[in-house]
Amino acid sequence: MKLWIDDIRTPPDYENYGHNEWVWCKSVRETINQIRESEYMYNVSRSKEFWIIELIDIDHDAGDYASDGGDYIAILDWLEETGRSYPIHIHSMNPVGVENMRRIIQKNGWTEVN
Repeated sequence: MKLWIDDIRTPPDYENYGHNEWVWCKSVRETINQIRESEYMYNVSRSKEFWIIELIDIDHDAGDYASDGGDYIAILDWLEETGRSYPIHIHSMNPVGVENMRRIIQKNGWTEVN
């Protein structure tokens, strides 16, 4: 499973076949809940491969969804605070936001996917 975190843009090829590959989250709280659910289901499921989080593809600015947990950099803060690590791709157009997110990724030694 791949998590697409963005308030506006749809995941790549979402209209063709993306619903099977991507889970689209629009807020910080929704994303955290999805990660927790995926981790729980991975631990109790017989089809573990479905619940593996292969990638978190993340924007920076949450737009109208910022009221539900802040901008998406808060997800990286939460991952850091809870000791989680997943491959991350940043697709934000906010250069300052990208650099701030990249610093968190590098500080924790996480994999950044280009």
